[in-house]
Amino acid sequence: MKIAILGSGVIGTTAAYYLARAGHEVTVLDRRPGPALETSFANAAQVSPGYSAPWAGPGVPIKAIKWLLMNHSPLVIKPMLDPAMWLWGLAMLRNCTEGAYKINKARMVRVAEYSRDCLKELRAETGIQYDDRAQGTLQLFRTQKQLDGIGKDVEILKQYNVPYQVLDRAGYLQYEPALAEVKEKFVGALRLPGDETGDCFKFTNTLAELAKGLGVQFRFGTAIRGIVTDASGVTSIATDQGAIQADKYLLALGSYSTAMLKPLGLRIPVYPVKGFSITVPITDASKSPESTIMDETHKVAVTRLGDRIRVGGTAQLSGFDLQLNDERRKTLEFVVTDLFPKGGDVTAASFWTGLRPMTPDGTPIIGPTRYNNLWLATGHGTLGWTMATGTGRLLSDWMVGNKTAIDTEGLSIDRYA
Repeated sequence: MKIAILGSGVIGTTAAYYLARAGHEVTVLDRRPGPALETSFANAAQVSPGYSAPWAGPGVPIKAIKWLLMNHSPLVIKPMLDPAMWLWGLAMLRNCTEGAYKINKARMVRVAEYSRDCLKELRAETGIQYDDRAQGTLQLFRTQKQLDGIGKDVEILKQYNVPYQVLDRAGYLQYEPALAEVKEKFVGALRLPGDETGDCFKFTNTLAELAKGLGVQFRFGTAIRGIVTDASGVTSIATDQGAIQADKYLLALGSYSTAMLKPLGLRIPVYPVKGFSITVPITDASKSPESTIMDETHKVAVTRLGDRIRVGGTAQLSGFDLQLNDERRKTLEFVVTDLFPKGGDVTAASFWTGLRPMTPDGTPIIGPTRYNNLWLATGHGTLGWTMATGTGRLLSDWMVGNKTAIDTEGLSIDRYA
């Protein structure tokens, strides 16, 4: 079967690999000169199935107001006359109930846990290397109230048999000894030992080479103009290099998926939430993180990547703006120096921003559409890296009618009908 994939980020590239491995003829289209040059380029580096949770939840609206008033705020909203942003925000507010949170988190954990298993299998099969570590995620709490509020998350972790540990100061220092110098700042932690870390850019580029070995054609520098349809479904993809035809089509364009689908009458609530990261060279490995630390107060992740520290976080609602903002950099620098003051040289850090494709309920949109040969893989938000291998493997079965390894309930565009 001929399959055309729109987008060569970690989602599109991983789907291409699995579909080619299953014997299909795959072509990947992307306007950039190589894979993973946008949202997948310098993300927070977490592969965190245990930490998969929707942003929308009970109490979040009140928390959001407090965040907006913080000096180093995890949330920034730039007032804009953009109906899509405000409609997305209202839809998110509707998901801030206990019932919706449980449904959405369960869906997300289902995909993320499967993805973690697929990633392990892929590593074993191919030997792929990407500065990966498998030493868990440590979510740090600065207040007792934060620590006491993890009950709902723990309940769902138990439901899906996700291993976890609730740790006091002495407990978390066993796993992150460099925190000993700042231990008085935190009252405890939630550790998710099954979580991993790794460089998403390195992974995607290495996997793209493996996919080429399976026959995948990557057509970089190809601008996608639109999706052409008739009564039978999608007939081709219009590009600046001519029409591309296939039997089935997979849209994996992240935040840009929404505009691509609108002319087809398909409306998806995927909106760009801008994130930032700095990559800091390590100066003292013994004073640096062993794996990933999540500062619950500032919603910033600090991750060890070989001889570098990746610091990622903040959420800015400002449309498709890709300008770097020095205030966001200051927040990231504050967190990494607050946790690991002697670990790295922030003055030598590189600074990056990208657009996370977020749905208001947190769950990505994976699956078929009302066009019988058009499929979607978008809306993964901050968890594209976490869910990539599971998404690709799931689609390699689902798109051709094979039995899928996990339940697909609630994953497709149909849940918004």
